[in-house]
Formats: sequence, C-alpha cells, structure tokens
Amino acid sequence: MTKLMDLKIDFAFKQVFGKAGNEPILLAFLNAALKLPKDERIVSVEILNPEINREHIEDKASVLDIHAKTEQGEHVNIEIQLANKFDMEKRTLYYWSRIFSAQMQKGMPYTELAKTITINILNFRFLRETERFHTTFHLYEDQQQFPLTDVMEIHFMEIPKLMDKWEQRAVNPHDNELERWLLLLEADDHEEIRKELEAIAMQDPVMKRAFDEWEDLSRDEKKWVEYESRRKAILDEMAAVREAEIRQQKAREEGLLEGKLLVAKEMLAEGESPERIAKLTKLPLEEIEKLKQELH
Repeated sequence: MTKLMDLKIDFAFKQVFGKAGNEPILLAFLNAALKLPKDERIVSVEILNPEINREHIEDKASVLDIHAKTEQGEHVNIEIQLANKFDMEKRTLYYWSRIFSAQMQKGMPYTELAKTITINILNFRFLRETERFHTTFHLYEDQQQFPLTDVMEIHFMEIPKLMDKWEQRAVNPHDNELERWLLLLEADDHEEIRKELEAIAMQDPVMKRAFDEWEDLSRDEKKWVEYESRRKAILDEMAAVREAEIRQQKAREEGLLEGKLLVAKEMLAEGESPERIAKLTKLPLEEIEKLKQELH
C-alpha cells in the first residue's frame, strides 16, 4: 500500500486540489462545501494561483492557499490551518478583504465587484458556541436578519469536530459529499476511513481521480522532499506557537502566585492561622509557615 502524504499539509492539499488539470476535484469539493442547489451548482472553475514558489515551502509564515474563480466570476480562497494562532477571525477578514479589493481596476464601478468566498479548513477546535463542524457566515442586520449584501461568505470547517462525529458514527460520507471530502484529509493514516472512501471512489469517478492524484503525488520522490520541507516548516511554526502558549500560561500562573502570596501575607498580618490561609488560597501550608517566619 502506498504511503500517502498528509493532505492537511497545505503543500499536499494544493497539489491535489489546486493544481492545474485537477479542476474537477476542486469543483467537486466547492460544490460540496457551498451546498448549492443542483440547478445553481458551479460548472467550471479556474485556478488562479496554481504554482508553488520554492521559497514559500520553507517559509513558516507563508500561506499555500488555493485561489480560484468560478464561471460566475466569484472568487474563492481555501486555506488550511493546523495550529490555532488565536487570530483566525481577523486573519480571515484580512485575507477576504485582500481578494475582494484586488478585483478593483481603475475606473471600475463598485457594482462589478464579485462575491468573494473564504473557506478555512482547521485542524483545531475554533468555535466554542457550536459542535457543528461546518459553519457559514454572512453580513446580516442584527434584529431582522436580512442580508446587507451577498458578496461576503466565510466558511469554517473544523476537522476535530468532524472526527468526533466519525467516532460516534454520526457521519455518512456515502450520502454527504462534504463529509466525504473532509474525511479524505484524515485518510492517510486512518485505515478505516481510507477503506470507506476507497469503496465510495468505486462509484464516484472524481473521488477516484483524487485518490489517483494523491497516490501519484506520494510516489514522486522529488515531491516528497518538498513535502517534508514544508511539513518541517509547519511543525516548527506549530512548536513556536505552543512554546508561546506555555510561556503565557507560565506568566499567568506566576502572576496568580504573586497575588496569592500577597493575600497570604495580609491575612497573616491580621492574625489568621496558617491552616485557614492555606485552605483559602490553596497555597501549601509549608509556604504559609515560611511567610510567617519571614514576617517575624
């Protein structure tokens, strides 16, 4: 069995979904993601950024996203994020605005600005308000919920929530196209999912094509070198994010400890017993006794 690249690494995802010639795969994913009625489905799509610059592969800060344009002129941007940098909301609006405003040409009326759709595939839990793995946002009036405009559409797809549903047997990739495509991102090292999707691919020619492209990519030694380089850059970035989180947590804990020690000193000065202070502050009794000796 061919060892497959992890499609959650943006380099591999873009090689399968965003490479020139693979438009049918991207088209199937977009129609599943946007949940359009059959008579309004996207018929064709143009990939606007098919190339991957070598310098971007090793750049931890770069984004290997997919930017495409539908036959209706709509712009779609797809991005994969493995680690939560806690800036997803503003990051999303920034990238959306860049693509939306980049359409503007000199002398062009605002009415010609086309709908711009951002799709974020996240390998972390993002929205605490819901356990749904796929959420969609538009601009609506607060009270009566009527739309201001349809030019903004933002999707979040949270893989961990989908995997929870998979473990609960609450997904059906045979009938749900989006679940099918998102589960593909977990199929590299999840044998049960891979077998399920391979069975579906026997009836779904586009899914079969995606598997073929994925396997061909994974057999390419040169692409493996590029993939590993990109994977290392992403893992290094994730490690940096995690280290920053640990430092912030440590700073919070140190600040909390300072506060507890100050309270303990005040209580000792007021004549409270070390036992009571330890119970209320959750500080070790030995620490309270040490403070008591210092005060005397």
